[in-house]
Amino acid sequence: MTLRVAIIETMENTQLGLLLSALNEAQADITWFRVYRDGLGDIALDDFDALIVPGGWPSAQDDDLYPYLPKLVALMRTFGDAGKSVLGICLGAQVLARAYGADNLLGVAREFSWTPLTVTDDGRADPLFAELHGGFTSFQWHVDTYTLPPSALLLARSEMVQNQCFRVGRATYGMQFHFEASGDVVHDWTRGNPERVNRIAPGWLETQAAEDRARFAADADEAGARIARAFVATIGQRART
Repeated sequence: MTLRVAIIETMENTQLGLLLSALNEAQADITWFRVYRDGLGDIALDDFDALIVPGGWPSAQDDDLYPYLPKLVALMRTFGDAGKSVLGICLGAQVLARAYGADNLLGVAREFSWTPLTVTDDGRADPLFAELHGGFTSFQWHVDTYTLPPSALLLARSEMVQNQCFRVGRATYGMQFHFEASGDVVHDWTRGNPERVNRIAPGWLETQAAEDRARFAADADEAGARIARAFVATIGQRART
């Protein structure tokens, strides 16, 4: 059965990297919704097996500037409550947390570059992290975070930000970190947005970028590919039921 996946982009040049590779390996039928350009129209629950919302520049509370946000909150909750596979990454995780009753905490969680993460006991039992032996490295680029939704399991944390990944129900996941971003994607993102990089990490591009990539990117790519394939496998499980 073909996996039908809706991807909602809130910014240009998202580059889903390792996640897109895993979806293509599974020969998923992907429909792209570019809300930064077209707004968020109607997306029918029955038309898709999974919903993916990657990162973006808004905050999860910027309803006045981005009026599609309340509708996106409701849509993610609808898909999650229906038992379909849902994935929110960075901004997408913050929107998903809002959808399930958590608080968005703005400007209090500055993380940038590759970061070690710890898998919790619940994470070790989750199919997305079971093969990662309790910890892994992934790329971060955010200043916001969220409280843990009341109905969620915490799957991963970092030293600075407690709620790095949560799951609600069968396969509704919010991930603060960019597991999908390969070393090449990180290079493109950061080189293409030098002003934004310098606001969060002054001088990093000139003094640290190459060293960080050499030290961490290969391991992060391996972990990210495992997470991506494991998430895509949850879509297949739903599609076969």
